Amino acid sequence: MTSTRFTDALKEQIGYEFGASQQYVAIAVYYDSETLPQLAGHFYQQALEERNHAMMMVQYLLDSDQAATIPAVAAPRNDFGDLAEPVRLALEQEKRVSDQVAALTALARTEGDFPAEQFMQWFLKEQVEEVASMTALLRTMERAGPDILEVEEYVMRQAAEAADPTAPRAAGGAI
Repeated sequence: MTSTRFTDALKEQIGYEFGASQQYVAIAVYYDSETLPQLAGHFYQQALEERNHAMMMVQYLLDSDQAATIPAVAAPRNDFGDLAEPVRLALEQEKRVSDQVAALTALARTEGDFPAEQFMQWFLKEQVEEVASMTALLRTMERAGPDILEVEEYVMRQAAEAADPTAPRAAGGAI
């Protein structure tokens, strides 16, 4: 049975995941407004991934016979000083989520909630990939300097990634 402390923390994390999704939508819209379709598309896709992470957590609660409540989220940041600032924000966000996922995993272990700990393992792996991806994008932006079209080319080359068959099932399917 899933521990109450873990369940409460997971519900809080659902809010963080939806908040991350909203932030990525705001970043995508910013890049769309700057006529940078590859960066916009990348962040629209990131928004969907974060939304699906939240829905995977919802599905876990449903599967564990726990109440799955959807919390409110803070408004995303919409204004940026330069083209690299949204990526810096995204990297900070991914590092913060990594810490949150690690804390959730540690809580599950402390509570002796082995199914919850096992569920969190995929998210630990996912966060390593997310931080690495955002770090690489930021480094590419910094190297490209004012030539943002080089970044667009980089993002286009990185876009062809397959779905992870080991990912937990998301509530509502992969909508």
